[in-house]
Amino acid sequence: MHRGVGMQRLLFQLGRLTKYWKARSRAVQDLRRASTRIRSICEGHQRLQWKSGEICRRTSNEDGNNWQDQRRDALLIDETDLVGIEQPKMFLVQCLVEGPSDREAVSLIGMGGLGKTTLAKQVYEEPKVKKHFTIRVWLNSSTSSKSEELLKEMIQQIVRQIRIPVPRREDTSNPVFLKMMIKRYLLKVRYLIVLDDIWHVDEWEEVKYIFPSNGCGSRVMITTRKADVASASHADFAGTRYELKPLSEEESWKLFCRKTFQRDSMCPLSLEETCKSILRKCEGLPLPIVAISGVLASKDMYRIGEWDLIQRSLRAEMDGNHKLKKIDQVLSLSFKDLPYYLKSCFLHLSVFPDGDGIKRMRLIRLWIAEGFVEAKEGRTLEEVAGDYFDELMSRSLLQSTRITSDGRVKECRIHHLLQQIAIQKSREQNFAIRVDEQNAFCPGKARRLSIHHGLQYSSQQNLPSSSRLRSLYMSGADKSPIKAALFCSFKLLTVLDMQSVPNLQKFPVLVNEMYLLRYISLRFTEIKTVPSSIGNLENLETLDLKHTYVTELPVEIMRLQRLRHLLVYRYENISYSHSRYGFSTPADIGTLKCLQKPAYIDANDERSHIIIRDIGKLTQLRRLCILNLRKEDGAALCSSISKLTNLVALAICSFYQDEILDLQDLNSPPPLLLRLYLKGRLRAMPHWVPTLESLVIVHLGGSCLKDDPLLSLQGLPNLVHLELQGVYDWGVLHFNVGGFRKLRQLGIDNVPDLRGIEVEEGAMPSLCQLTVQRCKLLQNVPPGIEHLTKLKVLEFLDVHDELIWKLKQCDEVAHIPEIRYGSWTDGGWDVRSVERREETAGCSQRSRGELPSCWK
Repeated sequence: MHRGVGMQRLLFQLGRLTKYWKARSRAVQDLRRASTRIRSICEGHQRLQWKSGEICRRTSNEDGNNWQDQRRDALLIDETDLVGIEQPKMFLVQCLVEGPSDREAVSLIGMGGLGKTTLAKQVYEEPKVKKHFTIRVWLNSSTSSKSEELLKEMIQQIVRQIRIPVPRREDTSNPVFLKMMIKRYLLKVRYLIVLDDIWHVDEWEEVKYIFPSNGCGSRVMITTRKADVASASHADFAGTRYELKPLSEEESWKLFCRKTFQRDSMCPLSLEETCKSILRKCEGLPLPIVAISGVLASKDMYRIGEWDLIQRSLRAEMDGNHKLKKIDQVLSLSFKDLPYYLKSCFLHLSVFPDGDGIKRMRLIRLWIAEGFVEAKEGRTLEEVAGDYFDELMSRSLLQSTRITSDGRVKECRIHHLLQQIAIQKSREQNFAIRVDEQNAFCPGKARRLSIHHGLQYSSQQNLPSSSRLRSLYMSGADKSPIKAALFCSFKLLTVLDMQSVPNLQKFPVLVNEMYLLRYISLRFTEIKTVPSSIGNLENLETLDLKHTYVTELPVEIMRLQRLRHLLVYRYENISYSHSRYGFSTPADIGTLKCLQKPAYIDANDERSHIIIRDIGKLTQLRRLCILNLRKEDGAALCSSISKLTNLVALAICSFYQDEILDLQDLNSPPPLLLRLYLKGRLRAMPHWVPTLESLVIVHLGGSCLKDDPLLSLQGLPNLVHLELQGVYDWGVLHFNVGGFRKLRQLGIDNVPDLRGIEVEEGAMPSLCQLTVQRCKLLQNVPPGIEHLTKLKVLEFLDVHDELIWKLKQCDEVAHIPEIRYGSWTDGGWDVRSVERREETAGCSQRSRGELPSCWK
C-alpha cells in the first residue's frame, strides 16, 4: 500500500519535472533566438552608424572643400568680370584710408551669395589701400576650426611683411603667447586685418583684444552673414557697418548677359523672356546669376526648349547640375548653422506662396500655434517668438519689406532660392508638403499641407494621412469652391490658415468639430457671421477675422479661455477719411484672461459701460483699440486703462467727429505705452501724455485744441513719429531749438489758416520726412528748412500751386533727395516728384491710388 502511494508520488514529481524541463527548454530556445536577434540588430546598427558616420564625414568634407574652393575662386575673380561693384568699393576704400586716426572696424554684412568676399578682396587689393597700410592680413575664419590656427596664420602673414624670423614652433603652441606676439607686432604700425566669413560672435571675441588702438588709423574689416557679429564688433570698436544689397535689375541683366553670351553680351530676342524669368528667381544675387549663366552658356541658343526647361525646373537643376549645386551648398550653410529651435521656424517658411510678403505677427502667432516656441520664465511666448524672428533677420535668412516709422519690421519675405531650400528640406523631413502648379503630387506622410493652386481634393484620394496632418494652409488657393470633403478627415488639425481664399462666404461648419485647433485665419474672406459652435474650440489661441464682414461675435466666444489674439476688424479709405469697423463684443469679455489683442472693440452699444468696465480685467492686453467712444464713458475707460500695465499701443476714436474724448481722469497711464492714437475732440491735451517718456508714436486727429500742443509734446525724449490732423488752428507753426530731438517723421494735415512754418536751427535735428497736406494758405517754402540736414523726403499734398512753383526754384531745399507734391483725384492720390531749378520743369508720376504714409 505504501509502495503504491510512493510510486504515484514519484510519477507525479517526474511529471512536474518533465513539464518544468520542457518549459525551461522552450524558454532557453526563446532567449537564444532573442539574443541572436538582438546581436544582429546591434551589429546592423553599428554598420549603419559607421556608414552614416562615413557619409556624414565625407559629405562634410566635400561640402567644406567645395565651400573653400568657391571662396578661393571668389578671391581670384578679375574686376573686369564684376558688375555693380564700383560704388560700394569706393565707399569702403574711403572708410579704410580716410577718417579718424583711432582704430575702427568696418563690417560688411549680407546673405550668402551676395559677393561679400569678392568685394572685400577687391578693396583689399586696391593700390590705394596697399600703399596706405604697413601690414595687411587676410584671414578666412572658415578655414580654421581652432583659434590657434587662425593666430598662427596671422603670425605667418605678419612676419613675411615685416621681414623678421618666424617664431619657433614651441613658441607658437601657446595661444596666449601668440596673442601677445601679434599685439606687439601691430602696436606701432598702421595695419589692416580682414576677417572673412565670421559666423559666430565667439570667433570675434577670441581675437578682438589682439588689435591695439595705436592712433595710426588702423582698421579691421569683417565679412559676415550675421548681424549680431557686426553689432558685436561695433560695440567694441567704432567704425562703419555696410549692408551689401542685391544687384539692381539693370546690373543683374548686364552680368547675366556678359556671362551667358560672352562674345557680344547680347541676348537673342527669342530667349529674352525665358532669361528674364530665370533672372527674376536669382533676385540680384551674383552667385546664382554667375552659376546659372555658366550652365546656359553651354546650351544651344536655337534649342529654346532646353532653356525653358531650366526656367521651369530650376530647383531640380540645382540638385542635378554640379555647377548649380554650388548655389545650394552656399545657401544651405546658413540653414545648417541654425540652432535647433530655429530650424523648424525656417522650414515653416516653405508653406507660404513664392515672393509674397509675410506679416511678422502672422509668423509669430503661427510659430506659437505650431509648438515651435519654447516657454521662458518671465517672458510671453510672443516675446520669445519675436526673438526667433529677429534672429532669422540677423542671419540674413529673412528680408524686411515694410518697416514702421519706429523701426519695427512689419513685413518680411524670404529669397526665392532660400525658400526652395526650405521646400526641399521640408519634403525630405516630412515637415511640410506644398501643392502648386509645379507640384501636384501630395505624399501621405506630411505633417503640414500647403495648397496654393487648385483645390482638387474633393475626396480622400491623394490626401495625406488624416492621422498625421496637423496644419493646413490654403493661402492664394484657386477660385473653385471649398469642398466639405476636404475637411472631413482633418479633425486633428491644430492650424487652419485659409487667408484670402475666394468665394468663402460662410464659416466652414466642420471646423467647429476640430477640437484641437489653436489657430484659425479667415482673413480677407467674405464671411459675415461666426456660429455659436465656435465655443467648442476650447484650445483656440488665435482667431483672425481681419478684413471680413464680421461685426458681432456670439456669446459662446467667452468659453475660449486660451484665446490670445482676437482680430475682428476692417478699414476702408474713402477720400480723405480712413474708416474703421470693429466688432460688438459680449458684455463679459473680461473672462478672456489670456487676451493680448482684441481689435477693434466697438463701444457703440447699449452695454458699452459694462464692456468698458470689463476691459480692465484683461490684464494681459498689449494692444487696445476702442471705436465710437462716447463722452460719458471716458471716465470708466480711464479707470480700466490704468489697470492695463502691459499695454504698449492704445487707440481711441470718438463716436461722432465732434464728440469729446474725456481722458483727463487717467492718473496712472500704462508705463510701457509706446504708441498712442487719439481721434476726436479734446478739451485740452491729456495731462498724462507729456509724462510718458516711452512714447515713440503719437497720432492726434480732430482734436481742435485751444492751446498749442507742440509745447507739451516737444520734450518727449523718444518720440520718432508725430501726426497732427486738425489738432490746432495755427497761423504760423514754429519749431523751437532743442525740441523734438529724436523725431524722424512729422505729418501736418488740415490746418486751414496755416500761412507759414518756421524752423529754428537746432530744432528737429533727426527729422527725415516732413509731410504737409490740406494747408491751402501756405504759399512759401518754410524758412529754416535748410537746418533740417537729415531730411530725405519732403511732401506737399493738396496745397497752393504757388508753393510748388517756388519749390522748384528754392536753393534751400537742394539738400533734400526727394520732394513730392500731389492732389487727391477719383483714382486716389496722384503724387509726383519735383524737378527743381527749372521754371517749366517736368515731373514724373510716382504713385497713384495710395494714401500717403501719414494716412496708412
